[in-house]
Amino acid sequence: MISNQILQNTIDGLKGITRADFCVIDTEGKVLATTFSDADSYVNPALAFAASPADSQVVQGCQFFKVFDDHQLEYVLLVYGDSDDVYLLGKMAGFQLQSLLVAYKERFDKDNFIKNLLLDNLLLVDIYNRAKKLHIETEVRRVVYIIETGRGKDGNELEKVRSLFGTKTHDFVTAVDEKNIIVVKELTGNEIASDVQKTADVIQNLFKSCDAYIAYGTVVREIKDVSRSYKEARMALDVGKIFFEEKHVIAYSALGIGRLIYQLPIPLCKMFIREIFDGKSPDEFDEETLTTINKFFENNLNVSETSRQLYIHRNTLVYRLDKLQKSTGLDLRVFEDAITFKIALMVVKYMKYMETLDY
Repeated sequence: MISNQILQNTIDGLKGITRADFCVIDTEGKVLATTFSDADSYVNPALAFAASPADSQVVQGCQFFKVFDDHQLEYVLLVYGDSDDVYLLGKMAGFQLQSLLVAYKERFDKDNFIKNLLLDNLLLVDIYNRAKKLHIETEVRRVVYIIETGRGKDGNELEKVRSLFGTKTHDFVTAVDEKNIIVVKELTGNEIASDVQKTADVIQNLFKSCDAYIAYGTVVREIKDVSRSYKEARMALDVGKIFFEEKHVIAYSALGIGRLIYQLPIPLCKMFIREIFDGKSPDEFDEETLTTINKFFENNLNVSETSRQLYIHRNTLVYRLDKLQKSTGLDLRVFEDAITFKIALMVVKYMKYMETLDY
């Protein structure tokens, strides 16, 4: 459960303090960490000691100790030397390793609880009972972030995020699949929406080199609602890729009408496009027409401002809009027609995105 690197750092630290050499061997005879070179020669004696009823023993000039995890033998600890001082150092080092096991086991239990909480795998009564046992507050404000790094999730990326939130013991960093890293962040009483956004920006800066996408849900006040914030964040991640490609940080609250379109069944979308455009697709227009349409929407249907930004005469823009009206039956200068056309463009974008997922 404890990584070899943590074990090595621990005994290196102990050696630095005590000037004694240490070695940790597992119950299968694998040397996990050591501060002296000939540790392999002690593997067989360590296995024999593990099978014996003794709690400590001197073998080949080394003190052997057993380190247990909940009455289950986890490690054999070796301390080089056989004096009374070495025995005392071994007992202290063994206690340190046992404390690490307890800490990592609690972290594992919390991580497992958070994963099941996010995935809605717990009954309501189990949520509160387990939270109480794990000393997790149930009525505090929390928000869920999802981080998609643009490449396969590995331990380094997970630890990178954990290091960002490591000093905050009430925050949780985990993963429920191979693609995304999840942060469940506890908010203080004075943190507002802008602070939630700032945290997302900080995470994004951490992964600037690998084109990461960060999405987050709404703030919830009870632990039972954390899964809702997670689902919102997942939706924000998908909808953001469809309708907000230029944004690398997206909030569920900023999805707008894209959130509704994302939940439409594909057959209904196809029927809508067929009925509005008589079987044609609004994205089949030439680049000039599409640029005109998009710029017109960007400027809130303002003819003068749109013609200015396109560097064309106002009458030229009016001509293009009239031409579009003849081919589609929709006048973009009329609010209802503009809304219909805008939704149609978004629906087509959504359908194309869903098609890419099928391949």
